[in-house]
Amino acid sequence: MSDSLRPIMDKQEAGQLVNAQRIRKGRTWAELAQLIDAPEVWAASALLGSFPLPPEAAEKVCAELELGGDVRESLVAQPTRTFDPQLLSDPTIYRLLEVIQVHGPALKELIHEKFDDGIMSAINFRVDVDRREDPAGDRVVITLDGKFLDYNW
Repeated sequence: MSDSLRPIMDKQEAGQLVNAQRIRKGRTWAELAQLIDAPEVWAASALLGSFPLPPEAAEKVCAELELGGDVRESLVAQPTRTFDPQLLSDPTIYRLLEVIQVHGPALKELIHEKFDDGIMSAINFRVDVDRREDPAGDRVVITLDGKFLDYNW
């Protein structure tokens, strides 16, 4: 079958190949983010399939990780963003959902109290993950930074 007739590789499959090569080559997500001049969480998300990469960024990553044109082609493709219920079986992801289940109503009330009627954008959005040393055990610091979008009636 000619390449022009072959379907584009699934973004999740491409993401698995990126992650496997990243591990095999001893690269961190931070290094790959720096390579393409992108925020670390966004870069990891894009390389795992949640966002399209600019062609030049995909080319750099594929060259760095020795991945083929099929992966590059997938990395630049638009994703289909859907929810995979299997993600909830992962303990780290489940704990993040638990945070929203427990604190979500309070966060919503505080957003409305401080900003009025509206929502936080998940499109005009930044997210960072940091590690903070603590004598009682290191802390995970997740910063969600979304633009406030007020409801216009």
